[in-house]
Amino acid sequence: MAATGRLRYLDARPSPAARPRGTLLLLHAFPLNARMWERQLSRFAERGWHVVAPHFRGLGSDSGDGSPGSEARDLPSIDDYAGDVIDLLDGLHAHEAVVVGLSLGGYVALAMLRLAPRYIQALVLADTKPQADTAEGAANRQRMIDLVRERGVDAIADELVPKLLGDTTRHNQPDIAELVRAIARENSVDGIARALAVMMTRPDSTPLLAAIHVPVHVIVGAEDTLTPPALSEAMQRDIAGATLTIVPNAGHLSNLENADRFDEALAEFLDHRV
Repeated sequence: MAATGRLRYLDARPSPAARPRGTLLLLHAFPLNARMWERQLSRFAERGWHVVAPHFRGLGSDSGDGSPGSEARDLPSIDDYAGDVIDLLDGLHAHEAVVVGLSLGGYVALAMLRLAPRYIQALVLADTKPQADTAEGAANRQRMIDLVRERGVDAIADELVPKLLGDTTRHNQPDIAELVRAIARENSVDGIARALAVMMTRPDSTPLLAAIHVPVHVIVGAEDTLTPPALSEAMQRDIAGATLTIVPNAGHLSNLENADRFDEALAEFLDHRV
């Protein structure tokens, strides 16, 4: 694990045998961290990419014990998360990157597009949506903030894992459920609470979609109930030239649940659109 500025990150340098392709930036989902991308790190480094997967603030395997501190009182915004990632790219001397954002990572990718579009060479939006939280959704985020403060990260994992994973994964791949729980447990209480506040207060990114002028691919699990395929289909229609892959036998964490199909879709996009 490395660190640049505020962010710690995982990365994999391109294979010497491959043609250098540039920087592939992978932005993780909630309530996970960059370890959800471990398979893609190695696979796409073999294809010539410098693959970088940052942990968002307070998330990751050394994120602390969750005891309250100054950072707990200083709640960041989605723009802060995006600014951290932009600073990371600057620290790595990466002038642009193909940005892949899944769920929360997609919200951050859209904030990057609003704040500093020159950094985005191409964009993959996976199992995510441009809309802000509804009043009901924001109230549910606040309930989960209270829950994690009162009962810890395990309580969040218990509530969310069944919703994050599709029926096929829950029935046929119990190891994926255990991996998701294990990664979630690496995060601090404060990190989880801050991430919930970030999502709860993010702005509506729908107006950005019509102005996107880089290649875009949308990916969604066929069994995703949190951001269903219909939302991804609508997002694709709103982005000129965007393409879409619906990943079978996968829910909200499509890169973990059907990694072969997710990687195939990402590789095809990188080879033919970037």
